[in-house]
Amino acid sequence: MPRKPASQLPLALSVAAVIRRIPRGKVSTYGAVAEAAGYPRCARHVSKVLNQVPGLPWQRVLGSGGRISLPGEYGLEQRFLLEAEGVRFRGKRVDLAAFEHKFPATPRKRSSRQS
Repeated sequence: MPRKPASQLPLALSVAAVIRRIPRGKVSTYGAVAEAAGYPRCARHVSKVLNQVPGLPWQRVLGSGGRISLPGEYGLEQRFLLEAEGVRFRGKRVDLAAFEHKFPATPRKRSSRQS
């Protein structure tokens, strides 16, 4: 049986759908995206999805506290793109109080194991 590409797995599809819902001029964190996709504590997987799925608004996903976690020129590009969308910064961090996108509460996925 052939394996699916990583970008076609349920986690990647869920995360990509959540990232697409972040509107222009708003941002979210890796952790909030993972939680909204139904995969809490999978923030590292969000960055993998951003690398594997083309066409996602990658600049709208930030590290905890609104910090840009990309190194060097990639971080500068992310800041430039966000400022072009109207997002304001406080020092090196995005003002999350004003620009964080709040996802509606999602029900937690139930474990297949019964206790």
